Amino acid sequence: MIKVLIVDDQELITASLAIVLGGEADFEIVGTAENGKRAIDSTEMLSPDVVLMDIHMPLMNGVEATAYIKREFPSVKVMILTTFEELGYVREALAAGAEGYLLKAIHPKDLAAGIRLVHHGGTLITQEIAKQLITQWIQPSGKEVEYKSKKNHFGLTEREIEVLNELSNGLSNREIARKFFLTEGTVKNYISNIYSKLDVTGRHKAVFKAKEQGIIKP
Repeated sequence: MIKVLIVDDQELITASLAIVLGGEADFEIVGTAENGKRAIDSTEMLSPDVVLMDIHMPLMNGVEATAYIKREFPSVKVMILTTFEELGYVREALAAGAEGYLLKAIHPKDLAAGIRLVHHGGTLITQEIAKQLITQWIQPSGKEVEYKSKKNHFGLTEREIEVLNELSNGLSNREIARKFFLTEGTVKNYISNIYSKLDVTGRHKAVFKAKEQGIIKP
């Protein structure tokens, strides 16, 4: 039996997936969780073989939870199952250690097959996402190369640049936290890292320097 933990902040999604996947003869749905923190607790208590992980959730998002689970419970397989296919999320999830990245629109039988593949040591992402990743790696535009060079010069992560953009838009820490489904504490940590990397002391100076250096749009 493959023990599966389903993590999603929408009860309808977790209930539907539990019914669909629970009908597979070789699957056991050991539990559900509504956010990343509960996913970590449930992984420790229930010892699932595979965790189906949403990305956008309150308290702790799926990428952060995946990174923690893969660090503390490396034998547990994590598959990101989300409605989002932006490449930034794909890269973050795979970098965190996820073995799969699928969209919720996938057919239930294909999802079940994917879980079996990952459980037996495989890695799975959709063909569409793979094509986008390969295209970006092989044929980046001149602007993307310039942008990445400037970003890497300061060592800023993609998430830190996203936070910088929202600082530029005038959002508060609480508003940024709500937009990215993070805690305010996590946003404060990102901002502290930004200040340190840019060698500035406040959000206005950070935004000004980021625009001056071409890290974010003027």
